Amino acid sequence: MTSFGRVAALLLLLLSFCGASMANFWTDVDITWGGSRAAITNNGQQLQLSMDRTSGSGFQSKNEYLFGRFDMKIKLVPGNSAGTVTAYYLSSQGPTHDEIDMEFLGNETGQPYTLHTNVYTQGKGNREQQFCLWFDPTADFHTYTILWNPRLVMFYVDGTLIRMFRNHESAGVAYPSRQAMRMYSSLWDAEDWATQGGRVKTDWSKAPFVATFGDIAINGCVWKGSASSCAASSSSWMNQAAASSDLQKMQWVQRNYMIYNYCKDVNRFPQGLPAECSLS
Repeated sequence: MTSFGRVAALLLLLLSFCGASMANFWTDVDITWGGSRAAITNNGQQLQLSMDRTSGSGFQSKNEYLFGRFDMKIKLVPGNSAGTVTAYYLSSQGPTHDEIDMEFLGNETGQPYTLHTNVYTQGKGNREQQFCLWFDPTADFHTYTILWNPRLVMFYVDGTLIRMFRNHESAGVAYPSRQAMRMYSSLWDAEDWATQGGRVKTDWSKAPFVATFGDIAINGCVWKGSASSCAASSSSWMNQAAASSDLQKMQWVQRNYMIYNYCKDVNRFPQGLPAECSLS
């Protein structure tokens, strides 16, 4: 092996140990369902998911992670996407699973997409926040980020913080800190609830519906059965907190584009809002 080859091999080994992605769908994910409806293209730099009346499609990360930063560029289904859901999320397995969701709910042509977010801990969710995006997510790629560390979960759109879920385990609020999760993406039919509560159904004459994913970047602590590859990681995302500028941007987004917040829905929680809603 040449000296260049030895250096390249060492670099690849170090990146694999630290959980750093080579930004390639061939190396980072497995297509899990949908058959030929899912296809890796552009030398591994892009992946297309499609859905027809028979089936949708999906993929998952090859590795499980206990904390990480997950970035994905997505160009959503254009035109009349009513009834479709393009999902991008982290999840563990089992009835008491943890999950961190970003789901894009399609709509009729000319209407805005809804970005639906949620955080599940120990099998329980009910922490929905929904947003209208301030751009057309079908015209070009936009970057969607989930940052998950021991302190907080943060959701970003094109580098703008839109939501944060803090670790309040000391106050009795469950936090996703003990279950390794994979990253998943899928395109599927949810016409019974996705668009205007199911009032607008999928127009199958527009099929196949196609969403395109690009520039995947996973920087996380790879879980190897009973241990993490970076338990003492010094990566910036592992200790990241929200800067004041991030919080200002989040307040702007929530003030102007949030359309649902579970922490404001007193009718849904007659016995009192969830505990984290009153914690800073």
